[in-house]
Amino acid sequence: MTVPQGSNQTSTDVVLIGAGVMSATLGALLRRLQPDWSIEILERLNGPAQESSDAWNNAGTGHSALCELNYSPKTADGDVDITKAVGVNEKFQISRQFWSFAVENNLLGDPTEWIRPVPHMSFVTGTEGQKYLRKRYEKLSEHPLFPGMQYTEDLEEITKLVPLVGKGRGEDEKLALSYAEAGTDVNFGALTRQLLGYLARTGTDVRYQAEVRNLERNTDGSWKVRYVNRALEEEYTINAKFVFVGAGGGALHLLQKSGIPEIRGIGGFPVGGQWLRCTNEEIIEQHQAKVYGQAAVGAPPMSVPHLDTRVIDGKRALLFGPFAGWTPKFLKRGKFTDLPLSIRPNNLLSMAGVGVSELGLVKYLVTELAKGHEARVESLREFMPTAQSGDWEKVVAGQRVQVIKPNKKKGGTLEFGTAVINSSDGSIAGLLGASPGASTAVDAMIDVLGRCFPDRMAAWDSSLKEMVPSFGRKLGDETALFTEQFERSEKSLKLQS
Repeated sequence: MTVPQGSNQTSTDVVLIGAGVMSATLGALLRRLQPDWSIEILERLNGPAQESSDAWNNAGTGHSALCELNYSPKTADGDVDITKAVGVNEKFQISRQFWSFAVENNLLGDPTEWIRPVPHMSFVTGTEGQKYLRKRYEKLSEHPLFPGMQYTEDLEEITKLVPLVGKGRGEDEKLALSYAEAGTDVNFGALTRQLLGYLARTGTDVRYQAEVRNLERNTDGSWKVRYVNRALEEEYTINAKFVFVGAGGGALHLLQKSGIPEIRGIGGFPVGGQWLRCTNEEIIEQHQAKVYGQAAVGAPPMSVPHLDTRVIDGKRALLFGPFAGWTPKFLKRGKFTDLPLSIRPNNLLSMAGVGVSELGLVKYLVTELAKGHEARVESLREFMPTAQSGDWEKVVAGQRVQVIKPNKKKGGTLEFGTAVINSSDGSIAGLLGASPGASTAVDAMIDVLGRCFPDRMAAWDSSLKEMVPSFGRKLGDETALFTEQFERSEKSLKLQS
């Protein structure tokens, strides 16, 4: 447990900053691997999972590359590269295995509160779109991690599978749809709350309204974490042997304050999001799928358009989007000074380089910001020709901060994905970036363990394999193991129809 050092100063083994899915996942892993360690979680808001992990702030897709076309890009010679799709799928299977273990061993409660079966589909139009999707389907359907995938160009079949997509189209339209019945919808907010419940039951101290203001090295290599209780305006200090910064968009500022050399040169570019949410129950009931299309030129991956069935707090919802927004805030509940205060002499060149090289993104954001409600509904009609503007309302989604890394040739490059940053001694680590994010949280946090506790991995090996049977192996190379674990998770997570 936490060791008192004074009225406002304590000591602990581990501090996790941010009460989102990343910190909750890492905390649950550490609680199983090292039950004698004390863990404290600090969250600046008054409850868990209110930023990136919140159900309304992310896509909620169990990102397994079944439908997300940005993970299988078209190559210059007209082929389709499925390398990233396979990698993302493999990582999502790791999450499913851990969640299955957690349900089977009562770390988590009823899985239907946070995961539901929802078919995943990819939809394209035009002759070139058909060629691309057909090639993607041919390559993915041959891979062991994508069993049962189907493909059609038939309007009648498309309308039967997804009525809202097929209705109102002409017989001569060039369409294509690939689909996988084994997709999922995940409420990462509800999942996070269950994980934090387990941590609280097993002795973890979770503190809300606790805003971390500074991170300083102690002479012994540990960390002095200074935070303020926002409700009481009182300052506290925790001395921690290990710190993980899982604060979403706020992670960059905190890692910069830590002064570790590994964060030098790294910047962040915030991209917001907005949804159209259906308000007509009759329409909501007609759609039962996540239908993803192709991103606009220059658009970040988080802006891939999709007509999306969600189950949030037990209630069906239908969303379309996301439409990109822009604000200098790094968090939905952040500050307008977030972006300017993140600019340092050591990352100025990186930030400037991206400003020059990513003109396509800038143009895309300007176009998106200029869209009014009718223009957004017109975009929706590419997926749903019969959409009526009165059936949809705008909902503001979460903020994402894309990672900017130094590049000798360009000054800096904008990276779409997630990145772990850790000190050379492994005493501090943080997660930056966005999609696939929460879906691959277990793999990302096991990566953190390997980076920061390399001397303990051998001792933890058997426990990690108990939680994730494929740990250290590739499911794509072992079809029998994949099938065994997939079927196990279908049963444990109550995903069987």
